[in-house]
Amino acid sequence: MAATRSATLPMAADLYGDLEPSPKATWRDHVPGLIIVAAGTLSAGFISDHYGAPLTLMSLLIGLALNFLSADARLTPGLAFASRSLLRWGIVLVGLRVTFGQIVALGPVALLAVLVIVAVTIGCGVLVGRRLGFDAAFGTLAGGAVAICGASAAMALATTLGERRASQAQLTLVLVGISALSALAMVTYPFVAHWLHMSDLKAGFLLGASIHDVAQALGAGYSYSDAAGQIAAIVKLTRVALLAPVLAIVAMFLPRGEKSGKRQGLPWFVVGFFVLAGVNSTGVIPALVTGTAERVAAGLLAAAVTATAIRSPLSQLLEAGPRPMLVIAASTLCAFVLALGAAMFLIG
Repeated sequence: MAATRSATLPMAADLYGDLEPSPKATWRDHVPGLIIVAAGTLSAGFISDHYGAPLTLMSLLIGLALNFLSADARLTPGLAFASRSLLRWGIVLVGLRVTFGQIVALGPVALLAVLVIVAVTIGCGVLVGRRLGFDAAFGTLAGGAVAICGASAAMALATTLGERRASQAQLTLVLVGISALSALAMVTYPFVAHWLHMSDLKAGFLLGASIHDVAQALGAGYSYSDAAGQIAAIVKLTRVALLAPVLAIVAMFLPRGEKSGKRQGLPWFVVGFFVLAGVNSTGVIPALVTGTAERVAAGLLAAAVTATAIRSPLSQLLEAGPRPMLVIAASTLCAFVLALGAAMFLIG
């Protein structure tokens, strides 16, 4: 079943390596795709440095402009490596930009707000899906992907539900919708935060608590400010860490089809993020090292955004009917409204 899925599913930010197996390729096979990613990211960096535009936004737009290159199979190993492995290591290095003081400063109210946002967003997906004629499994799939970590959460939920509950076609539609709406959120949500004159803390919480995929959430945060990016990273990775308990609840309350997929534990890159944040909190890391790590992390995240945009399945958006997209859009709107309300009235 894994081989069939990898051949037909649209590829996105595959944090867990579930959307496709790691390509069996030599380092030479990675070079063409990585050259394209490097060229796109450097171009984005040039525009950002000379015109003051956000780096990750420019990476997204250039990646989308190069989307036609995704049809070239020679680029697949390099693009897959950039959108998955570079993203993971970028997340880990972001930990050197964060301290436990910042995490504690968010407080228990922020953590409770994240839990409520995740739960209500999944519930919204189920309710809207039922209203539009879908079963609870599809609503859970769509709502859970929006609520937790985008495409990776969708795949984990689909393997937990099994093929009989979440079909190949439904999973494909969710991945396409998530890819499109996450990119749209990365572009538009920071403008909303600026329009509302949000503080870095409030903006970081809004962006981290509402944007689907990790790369776009962090990209939006750092496009607002470095401080907002750090808060967005903490909040977003808290959502990622909730995937394991959500999968356990889904497996408990929704009957499975065939045998379920592998269990997801706490991702190593989330552990690495918090470990480096803890080390950074001690003050033992020299400023030169943290400064270098910040620049490397920014470059890795920008490269991951570029690669993800190149691989986004834009052509499949035209093939999907409106009803599945409405479920994803409703869940997206729910997460945004809840995160905005929490940021405005509960945070800071």
